[in-house]
Amino acid sequence: MGKVAKDTTREKNNVTHPTRDKCSNLDRKSKEVSYYWQGLILILVLTFATRFYRIDEPDHVCWDETHFGKMGSYYINHTFFFDVHPPLGKMLIGLAGKLTGYNGTFPFNKPGDKYGDTNYLGMRIFCVTLGALIIPFAYTITWELTHSLSASILAGFLITFDVGLLTLSQYILLDPILLFFVVGSLLGSVKFGSKFNQPFSFIWWFWLLWTGFFLACSISVKFVGLFVVLLVGLQTIGELWALFGDCSMPIKKIGYHFLARAMCLILLPIIVYVTFFYIHLKVLYKSGPGDGFYSSAFQSQLEGNSLYNASMPRHIAYGAVITLKNHRTGGGYLHSHWHLYPEGVGAKQQQVTAYSHKDENNKWIIKKYDKEPDISQDPVEIIQNGDLIRLEHQVTSRNLHGHRERAPVTRKHFQVTCYGDNGIGDANDVWKIEIEGARDNEKLKTVTSKFRLIHYFVGCAVYSHSKQLPKWGFEQMEVACTPNVLDKNALWNIEDNFHPKLPNVSFKAYAPSFISKFLESHAVMLQGNAGLKPKEGEVTSRPWQWPINYRGQFFSGNEYKIYLLGNPIIWWSNIAFLGLYLILQVTVLIRHQRGCPESDEMIVQNSKLTSASIWLFIGWALHYFPFFAMGRVLYFHHYFPALIFSDLLSAVVIDYVIRNASKLFGSTQNETVFHIAYGLIISTLVYSFYLFSPLSYGIKPSDGISGNSSLSNLKWLESWEF
Repeated sequence: MGKVAKDTTREKNNVTHPTRDKCSNLDRKSKEVSYYWQGLILILVLTFATRFYRIDEPDHVCWDETHFGKMGSYYINHTFFFDVHPPLGKMLIGLAGKLTGYNGTFPFNKPGDKYGDTNYLGMRIFCVTLGALIIPFAYTITWELTHSLSASILAGFLITFDVGLLTLSQYILLDPILLFFVVGSLLGSVKFGSKFNQPFSFIWWFWLLWTGFFLACSISVKFVGLFVVLLVGLQTIGELWALFGDCSMPIKKIGYHFLARAMCLILLPIIVYVTFFYIHLKVLYKSGPGDGFYSSAFQSQLEGNSLYNASMPRHIAYGAVITLKNHRTGGGYLHSHWHLYPEGVGAKQQQVTAYSHKDENNKWIIKKYDKEPDISQDPVEIIQNGDLIRLEHQVTSRNLHGHRERAPVTRKHFQVTCYGDNGIGDANDVWKIEIEGARDNEKLKTVTSKFRLIHYFVGCAVYSHSKQLPKWGFEQMEVACTPNVLDKNALWNIEDNFHPKLPNVSFKAYAPSFISKFLESHAVMLQGNAGLKPKEGEVTSRPWQWPINYRGQFFSGNEYKIYLLGNPIIWWSNIAFLGLYLILQVTVLIRHQRGCPESDEMIVQNSKLTSASIWLFIGWALHYFPFFAMGRVLYFHHYFPALIFSDLLSAVVIDYVIRNASKLFGSTQNETVFHIAYGLIISTLVYSFYLFSPLSYGIKPSDGISGNSSLSNLKWLESWEF
């Protein structure tokens, strides 16, 4: 009986108590929330302490502030401009400047220009605020993926103490804005995924809508925002596939899940993206430096442009003064100037180029091929399809000329020059008008007629493309004569048309719709982006150099030295942990496939490693490897979106390794080893930040020899240029 009684007592002690278990779970949940908020407060204090320190220095234009500060000014002044990136980042910079008292008058001519009394600080504070918010976002993402306070704090520290991210955040640039929306998109996706057991609840919809909005903003700042769109798209496909495999869920409900994601992650981003462009085109209604990159019809809507509310003849008559614009997207004006082609470049005659800006040197007089015009005496004669003409450059009085000499850049084409004197040349000045899709005797019209200029003897067509001439041609676009007369780049249209005897019509007849302007804006941006080339003396780089921190970028190099360079301890560690992750992940998968025995705790750890890291690795790859296929000029700062994913992945892998390695020392020493390891890592991060922070905060003239000496001691690689 006693034995029985004893067993009964044991059974009573082992009885599950739902109330007690529920309280235990609540306590654990409460502790987790408390740990999360304590860690977040620590991260926020360090973030704002490091990011806002010396934000007003230097008080001159640094690096690309000359571009994006100027573009913010354009928005404040409603002045139209051209840029290869979508408009949101520049609009936000302009809005921040306007709200903080900047009046849009500072010229932002070149790096090093003193701001003086200009209220530039508001725009810097806006950019650094968004750059700072990346860190609590990263902390929260890691927390949602791992529910590990140590991993989350480490993720925040890796970003906080990276001097490269610090430098990139403190100036009037697109990069902190882009990183804010990219990391915000990842945050939304991760938070949405954590609400899988609360489908169609308010919080579920909130994070789904957040994700769609941030995705739209990411691609509205720079086109590389497309990479995070692809990442979230792959995640969404994975989620839907998992739902489809749940046989307990009705197909109808799976359909609702699909429609919700389609609405919030496809339709909403498209609407938001188009809305930003609508605002962009409405705000920039005044003529500016970007006009010439767009079609004549587009320009006719810009207040102050020569075509705005303009009235000019509908048809082209002999003796008219005209400008010709290449009809391809972003095409320039047919242009000439007094300078000659240099020795060894075909005939040493007057240069003919394509120029994207309005200029007096874009004007030509259109004449009969065999007669000089006399507008005061001659009757008006409209030019028709098939007519033979000459084009006299109004400024230099030389005729557009073609011959069989090779073009300077596109050697398979023929050279186009200006030749003659006072409008008198030779037979190689004769060109035939061929209006595309026109009948015989159809009249040549302003703006709407697309036509070719066919050389009468050689049979080639005047052609322009995006390839630039060398410095002797002022890096303007090449004009040549192509034997392929059907080439789309050989199409031109008349933009300006002046003839005193012809009646004028309003240009409102050519007004394009918003959709037409939206599509043309994208064609011009994509073409401009693909054709970007480095400026003289500019430091460029290749993608293989980025992860190894091979070379940085000067932000300010005169009196106040600032150099964009990643914290080498963090960057080189990231490479090691990328490799280590792949080894660990393959090992985990092989052991799982072979059915190797694992403890319950190890199974949980391995599951966390896989679920948390796989998308971070894919995110890093999507933001890095596509650059290898790009033909445009590339810079060091293009790697920073990929760097964020690499930092988060490193935090997860480090946490996994330390947790499992510390178990080798036994239960009594486990915690001690764990904390010592983390203490060493964090101390190393803090000390390396202290060493390299002068690169970000700047070496001032007052620092003198000691400042320059400290920089010399930090030059661990010969390729670092400070």
